[in-house]
Amino acid sequence: MQRIQIKDTELSLCPIGFGTANAGVAWDHEDAFKMLDLYVSLGGNVIDTARIYNDWVEGEIGRSERVIGDWIQYRGGHDDLVIITKGGHPALNTMHESRLSKENMRIDLEKSLKALRIDCIDIYFYHRDDLNRPVSELIETMEDFVREGKIKYYGCSNWTTARMKEAMAYCKEKGYRGFVANQALYNIASSQMKPYPDETMVTMDEEMLKFHQESNILAMPYFSLCSGFFTKLAAGVDVTTSPYYTEENIKLAEHLQVLTSKYKASLTQIIMGFFFVQDMPMCALAGASREDQLIDFMETLNKQFNSKDFQ
Repeated sequence: MQRIQIKDTELSLCPIGFGTANAGVAWDHEDAFKMLDLYVSLGGNVIDTARIYNDWVEGEIGRSERVIGDWIQYRGGHDDLVIITKGGHPALNTMHESRLSKENMRIDLEKSLKALRIDCIDIYFYHRDDLNRPVSELIETMEDFVREGKIKYYGCSNWTTARMKEAMAYCKEKGYRGFVANQALYNIASSQMKPYPDETMVTMDEEMLKFHQESNILAMPYFSLCSGFFTKLAAGVDVTTSPYYTEENIKLAEHLQVLTSKYKASLTQIIMGFFFVQDMPMCALAGASREDQLIDFMETLNKQFNSKDFQ
């Protein structure tokens, strides 16, 4: 099985993590167990969720974590998995009001532990940043959770490179391991897309990629499959309102179709293949609403690609 060993940790991750924003909506109960079991059977071990996931669907709070917790109980444990969740996301109706106080983070953490039905989270992420809070405060909050045995390691999502550098400098000074992973928007088309509507999301740029190359923080791109832009485009669906709809990405779509023939691979596998030809390891996060979609992108693990085709 392919695995990425995060430096200075005990964590070994499949290069494709299962993003579970569909949990409890596209699949739930026994269907969810089948989906999650299928991911593991195909070589996966990274389950990525967040306290906020699916709160935008009325009827239940913390739905994604609840589904994963049901599955963990059903399968009898999670020692063979890397369980990731995130806290501190702003309330959906007040996206620019920070929730990164230690009190709010503790509230989210305790709810996550209860929903997931576990005692300790493998990697706990700040889902956003708050530039008005010093990195020292945010790091010490996470270090307290580590000392309490409620999380093994911690990471950040949607932080700028400058803030990550500042945080890791503080950690070095204090003798902490610091962030072990960073989740940001990155995929084969992100460098040529229009600004994403959610201004609180951060896209990996050249500066951030260079930072990852030189640090011991694993890059974990989200929106790995470009929100289905290229598969929808190929299927004749109207994608003109997508932030990926640019002249450069339309040309890229033609190139991707050529690669599907060259590698005898699906369009999804070519899009995921982009992460496997980078000059550093990445754990790309991908979600699925159906079993065939999951099988499709996990098959990327069995493909070999030439980096020259992705330049």
